[in-house]
This record gives sequence, C-alpha cells and structure tokens, in this order.
Amino acid sequence: MSTARTTALSENTLFGMGNPLLDISAVVDKDFLDKFGLKLNDQILAEDKHKALFEEIVKRSKVEYHAGGSTQNSVKIAQWMIQKPQKVATFFGCIGTDQFGEILKEKAAEAHVDAHYYEQNVEPTGTCAACITGDNRSLVANLAAANCYKKEKHLDLDSNWELVKKAKVYYIAGFFLTVSPESIMKVAKHASDNNKIFCMNLSAPFISQFFREPLMEVMPYVDILFGNETEAATFAKELGFETDDIAEIAKKTQNLPKENTKRQRVVVFTQGREDTAATVGEEATMFPVLDIDQNDIVDTNGAGDAFVGGFLSALVQEQALEECIRAGHYSANVIIRRVGCTFPEKPDFH
Repeated sequence: MSTARTTALSENTLFGMGNPLLDISAVVDKDFLDKFGLKLNDQILAEDKHKALFEEIVKRSKVEYHAGGSTQNSVKIAQWMIQKPQKVATFFGCIGTDQFGEILKEKAAEAHVDAHYYEQNVEPTGTCAACITGDNRSLVANLAAANCYKKEKHLDLDSNWELVKKAKVYYIAGFFLTVSPESIMKVAKHASDNNKIFCMNLSAPFISQFFREPLMEVMPYVDILFGNETEAATFAKELGFETDDIAEIAKKTQNLPKENTKRQRVVVFTQGREDTAATVGEEATMFPVLDIDQNDIVDTNGAGDAFVGGFLSALVQEQALEECIRAGHYSANVIIRRVGCTFPEKPDFH
C-alpha cells in the first residue's frame, strides 16, 4: 500500500451495508440474453419470467460461484487493498439459513471482512446471475433474503449500532434503497451529525428511475457519490439536468442540496475504458484509467465495485482524492482480468 499512510487504521473503520448475494456467473450467448429479454451491461431485479434463467444458468458448462453483492464486493476489495489490519471493513446485510448463506459467511471470513449478517429462515440467500457475453455482462439479481433486512431487528441492536459508531467512512450502494431506506437514513444522518464521510453509488439506471424518491431523500447526506456513465446519464435525465456532458452532470450533482456544509460533495463517475470524471473543488477533472489490452479483459463484472473498493481503501487512510482515484483505477484493472469479483493474494500497488 502507499507509503503516504497518514493514519494507523483500526478495526471497523469502514462500514458497508447492502445486499449480500451469491454470484452465479456463466458465459452465455446472445440467444440466451434474448430469450430472457436481457440487455448487455445492464443490472435488473429478477421477475417471475427469470425463474427459469436461474435453473438454466447453473446447468451451463462453466459455472462459477462467487460471494457477491455490490457493497460487499467493494468493502472486500477495500480490505484486500489495505491488507493489515484485518477487519478494517464491517458489513451488514441479510442472508438465509442455508448452504449459500454458509458460503457467504466463509467467503467474508476469508476476505477478513467483519461481516455481521441478519439471518432469517423465511427466504433463501439471495443470488445474482451474471450472464457473460464477450466483455459484457448482464446481471439479474434475485434478492430473496437480502430483501428481508430489518432495521429494528439488526441495525438498531446496541451491539450492531456500536460497530456503526466505530466507523469513520460509510458506503452503501444505491441497490439497498430497494430494501431498507430507513436503515440508510439512520446511518447517513449519523455520519452527517458527526462530520464523518457517507458514500453512495447510483448503482443502476433503474434506481434513479424507480427509486428516485428514497434516493433524493438521502442525497443531502451524501459526501461522495459514485456512478458510471449510463447511471449518470439516467440520473441527469430524471432530474432534468438537460445535459449529457459527464463533467456537467458531475458538477450539477455536486451542487444539489447538502446537509453537512463542512464537506463539499465529491462526485465520481467512471466510464469504462474512458477517463473517470470527478469534481475537484469547483471543477470537474478527468482522470485517465490504466491502459489494458482488450485481450486481457476476462470479465468486467465487478469493475465498478472494485473501483469503489480501491477508492475507499485510500479514503479511510485520509489520502487525497487523486490518490483515491488512482487506487480505484488500480483495483478495477486487477479485477477485470479475472472471473467474478476475485483478486490475487496481495495487491501490487505503490
């Protein structure tokens, strides 16, 4: 890790909360996508018509199972970038009392993330089908148990809330807005009231389209907002920004109302292989990503989560925005060379 570490990190400094899912990834063809009405590079929630998709994808020749869920991926990568101490990252979410749930617990422990799951036996552990075609991926999430997270049954418990209070940086993907906006608001307000850093992600176009109200309710508490170019464009359209210029969208998003005025909002929009746009002071600045040979790209699923994870690893060490983005570009570059949101034993980041 960078020698510019300014603070000795302690356990539970980074807090994440979201939908813990088991990713089921397989290479499919265009016919498979068409059959289930899937778009390239999209993320959707499973409907009844997708039930058969889950049955079919597990029968594919090369199926891989990976612990997933957007927020969980990001905190896991942040922990991987940090290495020591372990358990800098905390994660809350809901799973089922089943085999998939046990796998998620094992994988979180292997990644040295301090995961505290709310376990219930009404719904099975959530899954996400990652349908891979070339360097595109289409994600279909069946939230199941993840959708059963209850603030009063888990977040509000004294022992759990103590872990929330220990953190200095908070990250929740926009996906969780479909599950427990009241949990997000409680954490966001705590961060704002205590001048700590609350980060969020636009996560998918459908969040801005269909969950705009809870998204905009939490927006005044968001210190750092992440998203990709498609999500940024949809968000701009929903808010009537009347521009499709990524830098303009970033600036307009930065200027939305903010609760804690001690911190100016930072907006970071990734654009795949194109430059990342980020607000620096009053300007939007472009940061080039690391070069990569197209032949080295194995799976872009998790690139966005990995970028956030790398970014957060530098952020909890109180590094400058440029450094956070550099760390994000590095971790995304590592992840796209591998299947699923997986990583080598140690980062090679200096």
